Amino acid sequence: MTVLIAGGGIGGLTLALSLHQIGVSAKVFESVPELRPLGVGINVLPHAVRELIELGLYDVLDAAAVRTKELAYFSKHGKPIWSEPRGIEAGYKWPQFSIHRGTLQQILLDAAIERLGRENILTSHHLSGWTETENGVRAEFIDKATGKSQGAHDGALLVAADGIHSAVREKLYPNEGPPIWNGRILWRGITDSDAFLSGRTMIMAGHEILKFVCYPISKQADSAGKFRINWVAERHMPPTYQWRREDYNRTAKLEEFLPWFKDWKFDWLDVPGLIENCPHAYEYPLVDRDPIPQWTFGRVTLMGDAAHPMYPIGSNGASQAILDARVIAREILAKGTTNSALSAYEAERRPATTDLVMLNRRNGPEQVMQMVEERAPDGYNVVTDVLSLQELEDIAANYKRVAGFQVEGLNAKPPIVQIMREASRAGAG
Repeated sequence: MTVLIAGGGIGGLTLALSLHQIGVSAKVFESVPELRPLGVGINVLPHAVRELIELGLYDVLDAAAVRTKELAYFSKHGKPIWSEPRGIEAGYKWPQFSIHRGTLQQILLDAAIERLGRENILTSHHLSGWTETENGVRAEFIDKATGKSQGAHDGALLVAADGIHSAVREKLYPNEGPPIWNGRILWRGITDSDAFLSGRTMIMAGHEILKFVCYPISKQADSAGKFRINWVAERHMPPTYQWRREDYNRTAKLEEFLPWFKDWKFDWLDVPGLIENCPHAYEYPLVDRDPIPQWTFGRVTLMGDAAHPMYPIGSNGASQAILDARVIAREILAKGTTNSALSAYEAERRPATTDLVMLNRRNGPEQVMQMVEERAPDGYNVVTDVLSLQELEDIAANYKRVAGFQVEGLNAKPPIVQIMREASRAGAG
C-alpha cells in the first residue's frame, strides 16, 4: 500500500524518491497551493549528499551548487580562529554543497514529478486528521485557504514531514505550545557581490551575541563579475526586546540591524556592504523545540523538523531530514510498510538527533568564537595565544562525531539504503 507523506519540503520529497527507489508507492500532500523555490541558502553535508547521489541527483546538484571548500571561523575583528577543509578537500568521497534552498527543493520536486507522476504530488492539501484502519491509516485533508474538505486518502503509513509547525505533531502533543525562542534573531539575505577568500569558503565571524555567516551559492559570476553570496546576521537580543511572534518570516528592515555591523569591514570581506546591497532580506527568530520521547504512534511517525527541529548551527537541518528519509526507506525495505519499520527508524534516529539538538543549543562547533570573545575581547595576535590547537581540534571532531559525518567512518560505510538492498539480494541468493 501507499505511504502518505504530509509535507513537500526537502525531507518529504527525499522520502518520496527513496520509496520509489525501493518500489514502494508514495503520495505527497502539501498545504500550499503551489510549490515554489523559496528561501535562502543552505548547506548539505557529505553524509546527506551521498544519499542524494544514490537517488541519481548528482549531476543536477553539482551543476546548481557550489562545492564548499572550507569552513573558517573569525573573531569580530576579522581575525582567524580556526579553519578546516570540507567535502572533497577534507577527504570525503562526496562534496559538501552550498545551494539555494529553493533550488534544492525544485530539484527534488522535478525528480518526484518525473518518477512518481504529478498526480502523486498534491498541493492545497493540509492534513486535518487521521484514523487508523484495519490495514493502515486514513488521512483527511482540507484546503487551508478556504477550509473546504479535500477528501480522504488511504495508505499503509503516514509520515509527517510538515515542518516545525507540524499539524501531526500538534495533534500528538497538543499541550506542547509554540516553538521555543532563545532570544536570538536571524536576518538572512542574498547579495550579488565579489568572491572572497577561496571563492568557495563558508565563514562565520563574531561570537554568541553578535555573529555573521556567509558563503557563495553560485559558482559562475554574472555579467558584472559578481557571485550570489548568502549571508546570515544574528544577534542575541536584550531581554526587553519584543519579538513579533505573529511574523515568523517577515521582511527585514536593514536599519534595525545594520548599525551593529557597520565596523565589520575586514580586508577580506565587507560585511556592511553585503547587508546594504541586499535587495530583499528576511527576519527569522532562532527557534527549536524540546526533544520528545516518542515519534511513532501506530502507523504514524514524524521526520525532519516535525520530529527534531534544531538551530541552524553546523549546517545540519536539511541534512538530518535527508538521513531520516533514507533510514525510513531502508527499514520499510526490510520490514515492509509496517509499524515495525517506523519503530526501527525511530530507534535509530531519535537518540542521534536528540543529541544534535542539544549540542546545537550549546552552539555546536561555533562555540570556539564565544571562547575567543570571552578570553580576548580586545583581540589577539594569533589564536593559539587564546585557544590551544587541541581545544580547537577536539571541538570540531566532537561535532562531526555527534552529527555522524566523521571522514573515515562515513567513507567506510555504504549508503543507507544500499546496505539493505545488498542484504536482500544476499538473502534471495
